[in-house]
Amino acid sequence: MATKKYKDPTFTISKVYTKTGDSGKTSLVGGQKVLKSNVRIHAYGEIDELNSVVGICIEELKLINYNFSDLIESLSKVQNDLFNLGTILATEPADMTSSMPRITQDDIQVLEDEIDLSNQNLPILHSFVLPGGSKINAFLHLARTVCRRCERVSCGLYEQEKIDKIVVSYLNRLSDAFFVWSRFVAKSLNHDENTWNPNKGSSAK
Repeated sequence: MATKKYKDPTFTISKVYTKTGDSGKTSLVGGQKVLKSNVRIHAYGEIDELNSVVGICIEELKLINYNFSDLIESLSKVQNDLFNLGTILATEPADMTSSMPRITQDDIQVLEDEIDLSNQNLPILHSFVLPGGSKINAFLHLARTVCRRCERVSCGLYEQEKIDKIVVSYLNRLSDAFFVWSRFVAKSLNHDENTWNPNKGSSAK
C-alpha cells in the first residue's frame, strides 16, 4: 500500500447547526474568529461553489451515452484538490503543518497533462466559443467562469495577506482545463461549437 501523503481527517460531523456563526463570524482552521465578510472566507466560499458545479458536471457526464470515465475520474480528482485548496485558504500560514492537505506543483502538472491530451485532436479555433450547444457543455463553461471568479478572489487575498501563490496558479490552470474539456466533450459527442459572431448581436447597420 502506498504511503499516505496527508493524514486522514480526524473530525466528525454529527450536528449540522451549531449557532456559533450567528454573530456573523466564523472560525479558521487555527481557531481564529473572523468576520464572514472577510476576503479569506469569500475565497474558500467561492471554492466551495466551484466544487458544487464540478459535481453537477460529473453527474451530467454519467447520464450521457458515451464513455467519459477518464474525464469523470479527472473531475473527481479536481473535487478533492478543491477541498485541499479550501484547507489552505481556511488556514493562516503560521498554522499550516506538513501533514495538512495542500496543492503542489505535481497537481498543476496533472492538469497541464490533461489539457495537452484533451486538446491534441481538437480543431483550431478562429473565434471565441460561446457557452452552450449542450447541457454538459454549458455546465463545463459555468465551471470555467466560477473558477475564474475563484482565481480573482484568491488574487485579492494574495494581495492583502500571505497565501501560497500556488493557489492562484492552480486555479488559473484549472479554468483552462475546463475550457478544453468543454471542447473535448463537444467533439466527442459530435456537437457543433457555438462561436462568437460580433456582427450577429450588433445593431449597427
